[in-house]
Amino acid sequence: MARNPAAQTAFGPMVLAAVEHNEPPGRRLVDDDLAGLFVPRPLRWLVGATRSDVFRRLLISSSEWSGPGLWANLACRKRFIGDLLQAAGNDIDAVVILGAGLDTRAYRLTRQVRIPVFEVDLPVNVARKAKTVRRVLGELPLSVRLVALDFEHDDLLTALAEHGYLTEYRAFFICEGVTQYLTEDGVRRTLEGLRATAPGSRLVFTYVRRDFIDGTNRYGTRTLYRTVRQRRQLWHFGLQPDEVAGFIADYGWRLVEQAGPDELAQRYVEPTGRKLKASQLEWSAYAEKT
Repeated sequence: MARNPAAQTAFGPMVLAAVEHNEPPGRRLVDDDLAGLFVPRPLRWLVGATRSDVFRRLLISSSEWSGPGLWANLACRKRFIGDLLQAAGNDIDAVVILGAGLDTRAYRLTRQVRIPVFEVDLPVNVARKAKTVRRVLGELPLSVRLVALDFEHDDLLTALAEHGYLTEYRAFFICEGVTQYLTEDGVRRTLEGLRATAPGSRLVFTYVRRDFIDGTNRYGTRTLYRTVRQRRQLWHFGLQPDEVAGFIADYGWRLVEQAGPDELAQRYVEPTGRKLKASQLEWSAYAEKT
């Protein structure tokens, strides 16, 4: 199976979610009881060690060295997406998770509702996900469909339709931590693929700021910049907050809400009493199909 550098980034967010679950409930930013089971064995050992308060604090502090504020960003965006999905409730007929990686949201969602959930990702990630789900749950839930796709080259709607997706679905699309790994052509191709979705469908996505991609502002994350832009060329695409509404409007989406890191930290971090700052590098946006 061919290795893909972007595909190797699927582990980080799940380690974060698993470590967060070891926080006491009142301090927890992410409540995901499956995350620790979905990561590979060596990472499960690491996560297990973070049941110790001292080791957990050390791990979170060390993450700030390479990406100051990114721990809070990743945790808060997961909460933000979860809140929006819950609020959508009966107004949606399906959930589509773009770039699903090892995310457990689909499997936690099946505990509450029985709507179809489509997990879309690179073939290497889909194969890894299928193997992981079999290991943890025994079999894939009937309501979850795994869709292998290359966002840069394949037609999204066609791939979804081959797995039972119907264009009349009012779908809730989640694109978390994905857009930066695509080229602008890949992002536009994905949005073009969603043009035929039913009115009332929702889209929540995250993006990094374009001035980080072009190197004019590194937001205090020089180590991260060297990794994702200079050494490995993993990140390609970014937007500025004032560009988002116009960018998605070209594909029939109306911007409903845009949440910056300070707002999300105030909403989710401050009530826990934790002293975590968020980076201005990444923002979240929520839109509705017109």
